Amino acid sequence: MTIKLIAIGKTDNKAILSLIEEYSKRLNFYIKFEFEVIPDLKSTKSLSETLQKEKEGELILKKLVPSDDLILLDERGKSYSSMDFSQFLQKKMNSGLKQLIFVIGGPYGFSEEVYARANGKLSISKMTFSHQMIRPFFIEQLYRGFTILRNEPYHHE
Repeated sequence: MTIKLIAIGKTDNKAILSLIEEYSKRLNFYIKFEFEVIPDLKSTKSLSETLQKEKEGELILKKLVPSDDLILLDERGKSYSSMDFSQFLQKKMNSGLKQLIFVIGGPYGFSEEVYARANGKLSISKMTFSHQMIRPFFIEQLYRGFTILRNEPYHHE
């Protein structure tokens, strides 16, 4: 199985990029992991929130194939402990999926079309984080989940 994280908009913050790189490298020891950035839309000042979400949604949906399992990182999604999230990952791997895709949306979230295509929603926290900061947080949680599944001494309960 491949796990892919798709995010809207690039970041120039070197500290964030360094964390993404570090945890992506660690994660690839356990599973094939890809991180893909969809560039920010141009001239968004002239777009309504809804139109911006629709245009970003079109770009997200173009990245998918019908067999992909799509999970949206969304504040209204299901919350997991790290232990429970590791079990979620194990169930996905056991299901024979080829590709599990997680998506971090733009500043306004997702279009109705993306919500309709999604197989689930996942909340990282009840708190709100910038869509830049959530990237390394989430990749670290993926890594943590695999260390839990392997009984490695990274996670402490």
